[in-house]
Amino acid sequence: MALDGALLLDVGGGPGYFRDAFTAAGARYVALDADVGELSGLGDIDTRTVIGSGMQLPFADGCVDVCYSSNVLEHVPDPGRMAAEMLRVTRPGGTVYLSYTLWFGPWGGHETAPWHFLGGHRARGRYARRHGHEPKNRFGESLFAVRAAPALRWAREQEGAGLAEVVAVRPRYNPWWSWWLLRVPALRELVTWNLVLVLRRSDRG
Repeated sequence: MALDGALLLDVGGGPGYFRDAFTAAGARYVALDADVGELSGLGDIDTRTVIGSGMQLPFADGCVDVCYSSNVLEHVPDPGRMAAEMLRVTRPGGTVYLSYTLWFGPWGGHETAPWHFLGGHRARGRYARRHGHEPKNRFGESLFAVRAAPALRWAREQEGAGLAEVVAVRPRYNPWWSWWLLRVPALRELVTWNLVLVLRRSDRG
């Protein structure tokens, strides 16, 4: 969709890593993040930033044209609730873009990878012993074992209920010729680095 003049909410946008690209495309940019430390990562907190939770967005129903989130869903304890909140605040005809790192993918444990394949708590403990401090992404607190299957099921449920249309499902960093692997239930969890869901909210949403 064209972004010129669109009101875009970046959920978990931090200090605004995508802000310049979106504003250059003409979007009216607003970011939300719960981590004040993360928000100040590039200096002063931008005035277009709201402090709040992605699982309880402090915005009215249907108030934004685009609701965008990149690499945040794996950091919340209830990803389904965050996805539902993003759909709620998007206007009919608007777009929801969700991208997140799968737990069983090569980077699922973030800085504790590849040891996360042996268990999140074990990988977290190993990191702390080796480095003398906890990882930034602490399994069970700020990093969770999210998979593709629940998100795909949620997207189909929204479409089945007439609340949204699933526009695209893609493995974000995989080559195009491997996209068919998303249709293979167990295999997709292992070979998909990052999953992208794009939905268009319907008039009934």
